[in-house]
Amino acid sequence: MKEYKLAQSETRFAEMIWRHEPIGSGELVKLCEKEMEWKKSTTYTVLKNLCEKGIFQNQNAVVTSLLKKDEFYAKQTRRFVEDTFGGSLPKFLTAFIGGKKLSDRQAEELKKLIDENRG
Repeated sequence: MKEYKLAQSETRFAEMIWRHEPIGSGELVKLCEKEMEWKKSTTYTVLKNLCEKGIFQNQNAVVTSLLKKDEFYAKQTRRFVEDTFGGSLPKFLTAFIGGKKLSDRQAEELKKLIDENRG
């Protein structure tokens, strides 16, 4: 699985792009200057890095995502479960629930999800 680890500032920047895409690179520079107090060079450097990671593209001065927000966070979550729990979803859920009781609704949602994705 490709590595998509991002620094906090990169994540904030990515969120901004996802909210506004497609966005002109000049408009993105202005937005970053206003919201993140970044200089033009910082915006283009971070954008270049995220394009190299395969998350965004900047074609004809228009920035769009190659990896949608939901796909990005799904990959991050799978990587976390792999790294932290050896890929074991039951171990992850046990840690996540942490001795708390699931509501009937939560339990039903999990059962439905398991049934839908059973191999």
